[in-house]
Amino acid sequence: MPKRLRRHYGAGYLHFITTSCFQRRPLLGAARNRDLFLQVLEQLRRRYGFVVKGYVVMPEHVHLLISEPQRGTPSTVMQALKQSFARRLLRHLRARVSPRQATLWNTALEEGHIWQRRFYDFVVFTDRKRIEKMRYMHRNPVTRGLVLEPQQWRWSSFRYYAYNEAGPVLVDEPRKAQLTLRHVA
Repeated sequence: MPKRLRRHYGAGYLHFITTSCFQRRPLLGAARNRDLFLQVLEQLRRRYGFVVKGYVVMPEHVHLLISEPQRGTPSTVMQALKQSFARRLLRHLRARVSPRQATLWNTALEEGHIWQRRFYDFVVFTDRKRIEKMRYMHRNPVTRGLVLEPQQWRWSSFRYYAYNEAGPVLVDEPRKAQLTLRHVA
């Protein structure tokens, strides 16, 4: 892993972000965990003012295609997203844990880890790359054998683009223009 990771922010490009669960464990394997992740993503989308162009939540990783936020940077957003989701998921898991449950959850609880430390960020400069990344994201559940067709996977933005169907995360909503009036004396 590089010691001096460089992120390129400030040019207004889209960012294709991939983040993985701790040790690539399927901590997002349960539907309620994926639903919780999307709920947190939508809350942070509104708080930081970024546009979600696309997403897919897989059992052990997440892909996002987002704009740069109005507040902070994509790194700030990812830190808040990972921390907020981890706190809520760990709180939920700790409340439900029993000694007979699977060791996968016990290990995550004991170590307090949900995510790998870093995330992968690919700056999307062109429409061609944006389309490539969107196709990759939306085909990921099919490629992995989770569903037969992209529209069957509830935890992606595919249905928004295919059927104009609203999901738990507002997709492709541009920043609203603000009109500033000046009084001329």
